[in-house]
Order: sequence, then C-alpha cells, then structure tokens
Amino acid sequence: MIYCLSGKIIKKTLDSVVISCGGVGYCAQCPSNVAAAMPGAGSEATLYTVLNVTENDISLYGFATEEQQNCFKMLTGVSGVGPKVGLAILSVMEPDRVYLAVSAGDHKAFKAANGVGPKLAQRIVLELKDKVAKGAAGSAAMEDLSGVASTASGQSGSQAIAALVSLGYSQSEAALAISKIDPALPVEEIIRLALRGMAGGR
Repeated sequence: MIYCLSGKIIKKTLDSVVISCGGVGYCAQCPSNVAAAMPGAGSEATLYTVLNVTENDISLYGFATEEQQNCFKMLTGVSGVGPKVGLAILSVMEPDRVYLAVSAGDHKAFKAANGVGPKLAQRIVLELKDKVAKGAAGSAAMEDLSGVASTASGQSGSQAIAALVSLGYSQSEAALAISKIDPALPVEEIIRLALRGMAGGR
C-alpha cells in the first residue's frame, strides 16, 4: 500500500497531480479542489493516497489530508460509489460536511456531486449512518458532530433548524450554522445569527 507521496510536482491538471518520488513520477487522480490548491510544477508537496487495484486497472488517488483519505475510503465502501463518484463528492464537500450530512440524514447534500442521483444519495446516508455514529469517520470530525448534535437536541436548536430549512437551507447546513451559536439565546436570535453567519460564508 502506498500511504502517501512526498516529492516535487512535475505536472498538475484540473483533477490530477504528478509527483516525482525517487526518480519515479506517480500520477494521482484528485478531487478538483485538491488539485486546484496544489502548488505549481517544481514545488514540493505531499499527497495522502489510496491505491485501487482491479482486474484491468491500477489507479492512484491523492488527497491533501488524512481526513480526506479516510473519508474517500469510507465513501467508496458504499454500494454503487466507485472512485469516480467518491472524488466527485469530495470535490464539492469537505469531510466534515460529509459526516454532518450523513449524521443529519441530509441526503440532498450529496446530490451536488456529479454522478450522485436521489437513490444513491439516500443509500450513502443509509449505509454510512451507523459508521459515522460509531466514530468510524475520525475523532476530530466526531467531536464537531457531537457539538452539533448537542446544540440541535435542544428545543431552541430544533426550532431554529426547522425555520432555516423552511427558508431553503439544507438540514446539515442549518445544524452546522446553529452549532456555533449559544443555545441559551432566544430562537429568533439564534436564527438571526445563523442567517448572518451563512450569508457571510457564501
């Protein structure tokens, strides 16, 4: 198994990076946001990788962080989610957003990725919900989810989430927004602050 690659970037495209390690150039397919964030040719870089071997192909996939690497493995463990779809999801969602969407049952969030239709989005949430709940997604992400769950479980938090969803935000977006706000505040104030925070992030 090739866990990571560290070396000089030879070339990069919209969805791949070629890194020279020990005189060998390794081409890793990446989420588009990872490839875009990589420095230019001649720069040093590290990619955390997943090697996929099939009967007809050997492919290498690269990620900027170990959390992305682990999230990709988790996603491609879902029936119907191949490496291409896994990369597409991580091109539009950071791992913490993936875990939050699964935890909140927000299958619609996954439909933003190319190749993910309604049925596959629902399957992703269904198959990963127990894994995320048990902490398989990673300790740092689960600590964040615990904070979200704690805030959302209160009456004010639940009412605020319902109001934000009615305004067109997804359940996971709403839950993440209110997790950063004092749950002791009145519902109206929580909603106002959440809207301000989400407007600033867009």
